[in-house]
Amino acid sequence: MPKRLIFAGCAGSGKDFLRDGFNEAGFVCDVSLTTRPPRDSEKPGYTYKYLSDAEFQAVEDAGGLYENVSFNGWRYGTAKESWETSDVFIMTPSGLAQVSPEDRADSLVVYLDIPEDVRRKRIAKRNDADKVDRRIEADRKDFEDFEDFDMRVCDPFFDREKLVNTLRGALA
Repeated sequence: MPKRLIFAGCAGSGKDFLRDGFNEAGFVCDVSLTTRPPRDSEKPGYTYKYLSDAEFQAVEDAGGLYENVSFNGWRYGTAKESWETSDVFIMTPSGLAQVSPEDRADSLVVYLDIPEDVRRKRIAKRNDADKVDRRIEADRKDFEDFEDFDMRVCDPFFDREKLVNTLRGALA
C-alpha cells in the first residue's frame, strides 16, 4: 500500500480543491515552497511557503529540498522534511521525475486530466500572476506525454468527498 498521494494536473484542474479535502479529512498535506507571488485567495503557510529567490536558493544550497523545478520563471520545491512527514503532495511531471524509484513505488499518483476549456475558465476567474494563455501553453508543454500516474480523473466536476474516501483506503 502507498505511503503518500501525489496529485498532478494542469492549472485549474482542481489539485488544491482536492488537497483541501484531504486536509479537512485530517491528512498531513505538504506545503510546497515557491518564489511565485501569492494569489489573493492563497494563505501563506497553507497554500505555499512563499520565499524570495535568495531564500529558496539558500534552502537548496543547504540540501533541504527533496525535489524542485522551475516553471514559468518561478521556482517550486518540496522540502525534505515535508517529504518524510506529509501524506499528500502536489507535483508537476518534472518534479515527479525527481522522485526516487523506491519512493515512487510507495506513492499513488493521481492525474487530474481536466479538459482545457474548463481549466481556462477557472484560471480566468482567479487572480493569477500569469496570463491564461501563457499558463495553458506552459502546462501543455509540461504535461506532454505525461504517463507516470496510477489513476486518472477526467471529470471536471468530480465529487471531492467520494474521491477522498476512495483514495483514503489506498493509503497505508
